[in-house]
Amino acid sequence: MSAIDQIRAAAAAQGAAPLRPAGNAADVAPGFGDTLKSMLGDVQGLQDKSSDAIGAFLRGDPVEIHEVMAAVEEAGIALDFLIELRNSLTEAYRTVVGMQT
Repeated sequence: MSAIDQIRAAAAAQGAAPLRPAGNAADVAPGFGDTLKSMLGDVQGLQDKSSDAIGAFLRGDPVEIHEVMAAVEEAGIALDFLIELRNSLTEAYRTVVGMQT
């Protein structure tokens, strides 16, 4: 992780506005906070899809067991990735705070 990424992560952890380059707002890519919110929404969507697949299977709806297992596994992998991302951001924040002292 570069120093810029660490600074952005620390700023996001403290609730600061995302760092964005100057210029036209339409030309600027989404900020870190927007990307993180999008990722959280995606993981939640996968969790919901997994729960729906399990519920459909238990009700006896015409759903294949391999589809249920794939949905559950996909949601689990997404959650594991999100946890690793959180751990990396926490470590980056601690590194930046350690540099300040």
